[in-house]
Amino acid sequence: MSIRTTLILVPAVLALLAGAAASATGGDKEYTEAMSREHARDAPVPAAAGGAPARGVSGEPLAYGEFSGYLARPEGAPRAGLIVIHEWWGLNDNVREMARRLAAEGYLALAVDLYGGTSAATPEEARALMSRTMAAPDAAMANLRAAYDWLEANAGNGRVGSIGWCFGGGMALRTAMMLPDALDAAVIYYGHLETDPARLAPLDMPILGIFGGQDQGIPLESVRAFEAALVSQGKDVEIVVYPEANHAFANPSGTRYDPAAAEDAWRRTLTFL
Repeated sequence: MSIRTTLILVPAVLALLAGAAASATGGDKEYTEAMSREHARDAPVPAAAGGAPARGVSGEPLAYGEFSGYLARPEGAPRAGLIVIHEWWGLNDNVREMARRLAAEGYLALAVDLYGGTSAATPEEARALMSRTMAAPDAAMANLRAAYDWLEANAGNGRVGSIGWCFGGGMALRTAMMLPDALDAAVIYYGHLETDPARLAPLDMPILGIFGGQDQGIPLESVRAFEAALVSQGKDVEIVVYPEANHAFANPSGTRYDPAAAEDAWRRTLTFL
């Protein structure tokens, strides 16, 4: 396996940190509270997901197993399948457009719905939905496993990766941990991280992590601990940190959107995939 570490304007620090054997960002309740603080003055303002809307793709609701989501198909045969996991706002128009953008790059993109058909318009609604979902992790993981199974059977070549933002970034990692030798790639945008080397040891796929240096919900300390735990085991990992970017900087439908960082992160994501 190879190691790819990119820290934009930030020195590479790969030393193992004290306390890396425990999650650096706390448990699920602490994580929900951290996201609530980060998004306290935010709002899911309707907007195109970073540039012109995707063209040449089709999108439709999809039932996979007992769950439902949104499927975006490329024009031709897909190069792989992607489990697309929404932010704490839920499966809204922004995430559907992100799925279409991925489909325009040749991926069969299944945007899952971990909130059971509801999305949030306010931080208070999002906090309630995220809390409810985090309190029932078995249901969320069953949803993600069903999405993987559907994509593996329908993506053509059986190759499937996960990608998510915010709440979805953490779930993209949890999907990788659930399917450590089956998932083919994982992309984590500023999501909740696991830093216990023993729990990360089974991972056998390339991982791309993208973070904002000003993110207080996913602090840089936890990013360093996550990176160190993977590097110490020779995992194929690339970590990118944008020093001036905040949490949710890649979401054009939010109030913290950073176009320059988001564009670079998107380019890196496509190169990685």
